[in-house]
Amino acid sequence: MAERRHAAGEEEFRRLTEPYRRELQVHCYRILGSVQDAEDMVQETLLAAWRGFEGFEGRASMRSWLYRIATNRCLNALRARSRRPQEVQGMGDSPAPTRLTDPVWLEPYPDALLADLPDSTPGPEARYEARESIELAFIVALQHLPPRQRAALVLRDVLGFRTSEVAEMLDTGEGSVKGALQRARATLETRLPAADRDRAPQPNSARERELVGRFAEAVESGDIDEVVALLTDDALLTMPPQPVEYQGHASIAAFLRHRAELRGAPLRVVPTRANSQPAFGCYLPDAHAAIARAYGVLVLTLEADKVSAITWFTDTAVFRQFGLPRTLRS
Repeated sequence: MAERRHAAGEEEFRRLTEPYRRELQVHCYRILGSVQDAEDMVQETLLAAWRGFEGFEGRASMRSWLYRIATNRCLNALRARSRRPQEVQGMGDSPAPTRLTDPVWLEPYPDALLADLPDSTPGPEARYEARESIELAFIVALQHLPPRQRAALVLRDVLGFRTSEVAEMLDTGEGSVKGALQRARATLETRLPAADRDRAPQPNSARERELVGRFAEAVESGDIDEVVALLTDDALLTMPPQPVEYQGHASIAAFLRHRAELRGAPLRVVPTRANSQPAFGCYLPDAHAAIARAYGVLVLTLEADKVSAITWFTDTAVFRQFGLPRTLRS
């Protein structure tokens, strides 16, 4: 009898929590910047929720309860992460960057994981649209916020929870939440693109496909001049977690030529999408075999009919999350 009650409880728990699994993963990704870490936090959240399920009295909604657990698990993870050494391997004799920055520990988020995200409308307090709040510029800006400011801003301005709800989730007062939000919003204003900049083409539109196709052809042909011609004048190239930025045609061209010389062959690319933006899995041909090996993921930020940012991720472990093969046949 006890086993049947336990099984019935597990079934009820899954029925109540499963609808929130994917949105919890996106929430944890926004705070942590890592797909794998986000999935780990979702697992921890569901385990903690199951352990406390019998005591759940429904004073808050199931969704709010799960977000409270997930947010605090993420804050614990950030505290643990801050105690680890965070050395970034250098880039050898690369050209001097336009500027140095703080390291940003970040992974791209596969759009395939957004496909089955429930179409839940953010609360009335939300300031950001769903697409905007997953784009790379927004995620990068979040990573520059202190953890509790980051959590408060995501809960309030992205998800639309009321200030009182955010205070309860973070186990603090409303005044503390309001102060954290004020500081977080001021930081984001300095890091996010101006609101009046030309809007990017709609995802998968003819305009986007044409621009992305031209970029892919230029990369695969090794035509750096054509790549640069597709960039805005103030385009930015970054490589998280490398603390460097290359901005403008001359700086980006010098870096791309240096990397092309080191590789010795043009890259091959496979289209994908990340953070609601066009992206490529990039492969380097093997000089001794008829294959090309996983080399990195490249994400494009578009502005009107140009590319305004190139973000390069060298960690090929993310290929699995994108469903990309490790090798391509020549």
